[in-house]
Amino acid sequence: MDMSHGHEKKILWTATEASLPKGIWERLEELGYRILIGRRDDNIAGRIEQISPRLWVEQVNGDSEEVFAALRTVRGKCPDVPIVLLSQEPSVEDAVKAVKIGVVDYLPLSVQQDSLWAGLLGALQYERPRAARLSVQEEEVEQESPIAVNSSMRRVIELAERVGRSRSTVLIQGESGTGKEIIARHIHKKSGKSGPFVAVNCAALPENLLESELFGHEKGAFTGAIARKKGKFELAGGGTLLLDEISEMPLSVQAKLLRVLQEREIDRVGGEFPIPVDTRVIATTNRDLDAETKRGNFRLDLYYRLNVVPLYVPPLVRRVEDILPLANLFLKRHSRLNQLPLKKLTRDGEECLKRRLWPGNVRELENLMERALLLVQSDSIGGEEIELLSMPSARDEEPEAALKMMPLREMEKKMITQALQENRGNRTHAAEALGISVRTLRNKLHEYKELDAKTAASSPDA
Repeated sequence: MDMSHGHEKKILWTATEASLPKGIWERLEELGYRILIGRRDDNIAGRIEQISPRLWVEQVNGDSEEVFAALRTVRGKCPDVPIVLLSQEPSVEDAVKAVKIGVVDYLPLSVQQDSLWAGLLGALQYERPRAARLSVQEEEVEQESPIAVNSSMRRVIELAERVGRSRSTVLIQGESGTGKEIIARHIHKKSGKSGPFVAVNCAALPENLLESELFGHEKGAFTGAIARKKGKFELAGGGTLLLDEISEMPLSVQAKLLRVLQEREIDRVGGEFPIPVDTRVIATTNRDLDAETKRGNFRLDLYYRLNVVPLYVPPLVRRVEDILPLANLFLKRHSRLNQLPLKKLTRDGEECLKRRLWPGNVRELENLMERALLLVQSDSIGGEEIELLSMPSARDEEPEAALKMMPLREMEKKMITQALQENRGNRTHAAEALGISVRTLRNKLHEYKELDAKTAASSPDA
């Protein structure tokens, strides 16, 4: 191998939709950098590992899941290489994902030259903390297999591994927070497939957007469709598509999903021809789909098509043996992510955890361990601290004020607002706390918005 450029400072530019301005190119060369222009492919991580660039500049252009899968792979193999991501259609959701993966800067493709120069220079000067460099690799080790000490949970894992290499559809059922997505990711890892794992929350998008998100659309298919966009089925090609909260999918989209599962081809919105797809589907739900079919909320034929391999993840209260291994895993994880000293559970603390009922399951346990790590001042976490941290926060208002009589509609709105505040605006978790579907919650919020607009329009000051 030619080692003549072994210590040369290189920048890999695969953002093919964005040209590097001549002025910036010359300034980088003056600083001793050599710019390599190329395209991202399936072996991008291997190429980056081989050439060891000081910076990688990539783009996202309607293929975010595919790009983010590549970013995760590169971050896992080359954690020291800073990444700048340019986006044709910047969004808050993509920006948050990019930051979580470890992207140093996220900029629009149409960025001004001065801003691009500042972003590139900042990325070249960026040195990732050692704890952050280790976190990606250690996180991958953590996620190699779900924790399963309990016998019933071990059977779930064994069955998941057995069906991993098949192409059969899997339906994972269980209460919210039990770790259904962890099982889905484990199935994907055991599949041996080279394609990405792509997840879609069916409850998070309204009907008209969900169809486009799943199947894609052609340019001009509807107002705002300024470019062709691949759907999640195409982006997950050769891999796995997780349909989370499948029970919340509208009936009209259910019919189209059934056809995709039967024919293994999709029709983009506004498209003329079907497109074949090689995508393995895993669906999850916290509802009883059999009961939902009887209520007319879910298609029976789709239920049969999804339920080829049924898996049920038991609630945490029935997996007491798993509580302490999970708790220690979460303490270790959040100690590393928050760069805090690791705290240990006392014997009293361990017994306290095992006695709890865990209505929020594994998610509740992880939140409690993170809270304890941040708020407990000693180096150990006992039963008393756990009890205090588990108590609901006190309200500023008096109990009598909270119980004051009010119109039913106003009380409903207040409860929904409070649930959203307590769940940091997460509609899925708020709906679970209220015991309603995300679709119902979305409709209620739409009603309140319309009502507030009418009230504002009819007020004397309007």
